[in-house]
Parts: sequence; structure tokens; C-alpha cells
Amino acid sequence: MSNFKMIMEAYDRIAPHTINTPLLSSHSLNKIAQRKIWVKAECLQHTGSFKYRGGWSAISALSADEKSRGVITFSSGNHAQGIAAAAAYHDVPATIIMPSDSPGVKIKNTKSLGAKVILYDRETEDRGKVEREVNSDKSLVLIKPYDNHHVIAGQGSVGIEISKQSNKKGIKDAEVIVCAGGGGLASGIALSLEKLNPKMIVRTAEPDNFDDIKRSLKSGKIERNTTTSGSVCDAVLTLCPGEITFPILKKLCGAGFSVSDDEAIKAMVLAYEHLRIVVEPGGAVALAAALFYGEKLNNEDVIVVATGGNVDTTIFQNALMKYAK
Repeated sequence: MSNFKMIMEAYDRIAPHTINTPLLSSHSLNKIAQRKIWVKAECLQHTGSFKYRGGWSAISALSADEKSRGVITFSSGNHAQGIAAAAAYHDVPATIIMPSDSPGVKIKNTKSLGAKVILYDRETEDRGKVEREVNSDKSLVLIKPYDNHHVIAGQGSVGIEISKQSNKKGIKDAEVIVCAGGGGLASGIALSLEKLNPKMIVRTAEPDNFDDIKRSLKSGKIERNTTTSGSVCDAVLTLCPGEITFPILKKLCGAGFSVSDDEAIKAMVLAYEHLRIVVEPGGAVALAAALFYGEKLNNEDVIVVATGGNVDTTIFQNALMKYAK
């Protein structure tokens, strides 16, 4: 079961191999939000996202027999790269099932890390069925993107770092907004902060029309989206919260946010202009929530996790042309 002990064990395993990403701030962003915004820049993590943490945690926890058999997973790209990189380091064969409409940079990078990539149509095919067909003899170890205890534990290391960095800066009460797809990062951070900084409250952020966690937190039961495509925020498009993650989110998280694609792209541009970091649209939804929905915030200090920076060059260039000052 996912708990703080597992997170600490994962942290000890992965800390020598991960980047302790900075907690950044900008007077200009504070002025827009009318409060203090702190950005945990996981876009600067290895492979360009926090997913490297969970991938390393899960791969490093495998037995020798499991490592020899190889792993399989499904991902729109960030978990794919995290698993592929960790698997390559541990000399573990990796098969990744990815949507055919994933950003080209994510598909290219996953292949370059040595993983076998299988593409599917997320509108007409079920990724779970594709995985079962590819892994029909169940020889490969399935590492789900968020519904996996070791993955959640690895993501929880972000919470440990947030706690340490916040304490150094004298931040005691804060809302911590986390971009959310299946909820692995949000639940891992929530478990860490429950133990280390109980006055901090985790809140999720998602794209409009893909706000399954926000709706689930409101109703108290798992709600589902009707589709997993149709937003530029590909990194956080899932059908529903995980069976493992939702009970944690329900217990520990506050009300969720949802933002438009346009707001996510504006936040992406603002992060570049004022922090000089590159964030992908799905990795910018938490920052968008903090910048544009201040009336729904309760604290002077708000920590947002910029979860990933794997954005296609064309999308980034178009965003800058449209919104950069």
C-alpha cells in the first residue's frame, strides 16, 4: 500500500540519480496572481518530467527475474521516457504503448532511449487491450503510469523536496497545485506533505472537459471522461483517476481546478518569459490555475508543480508568437 515509508524508501533509491529541481519565483508572476507563486520546475528533471522519478522507483524495485523478463507500459510520452531511461540504465528491455497522436518529440525520445514503441489510436483502440495482446503470455512486467505503488512512491519524492525547500524559504502554509492525469504525482506529494508539512493542502489541476479528478473529488466517487483526446494538454489526458490514487486524493486533497487549453498555453509562455523555463501545455495547467483563478485560492503562498517540458517545437513557437510580449 502506498504510504510515507514507501516514499522514503523510494527517495533513498532514486535521489542519487535524479535532479533536486529548483523552486523558482518571479515578481511578475506574483503580480499577475496577486499572491506569492513558487514553481517547482520538474520540467528540468531528467527526460524532461517528474515521470523519471516514478520510472526509476518502479524499475529499481524489480527483482532480478523481473528485470530479465522486461517491462511494458502505456503512456502519451512522459512516463514512457521515464520508464525507457530507467530501464536502459538497469539493462531492462522495455516495451512502450503510445498513442499515435503523441507529440513527435516524445515518441522520438522514447525510441532514442532504446525502448520498443508500439503506436495505437486512442480514439478507436483501448490501450489496455493492446497491452494484453502484446503481452499475451504475461512475461513482461506491467508498470502502470500512475496506478502502481512504486511509481506513486517515486513521485512522492517531489513532495519531500517541496517540504525541504519550503522550510528553507519559511513557507509554512501553502496550497500546492499539481497537474493531474491519473493522480500519481498528486497522491504521492499529498502523502509526503501529510507527514512533513500537514498545513499544506494539495489541489489538482486539469484541462477543461478532462477534469475527471475535479469532478470525482466533488462527487466523492470516481468519475470518467468521455474521451482521452481533443486537448493540447496530452500529458494529463486520462479517462478517470486510478483505483489506487483516488482514495488518497479523496482523503488528502482539496477541491480541484480546471483550465482551458488557451490558459495553459498562456501560462506556458509566462513561465518562459519570467522564469526562462520551457513547460509543455499539460505541465502548465497548475501554473494556469494559480495565475488565472486566484479567487479560488485561500493562501498567500501557492506552490505549483511544472510537471514537464516535452513540448513540440512548433507548438512552443506558435505559443510564443501568439502570446509573448
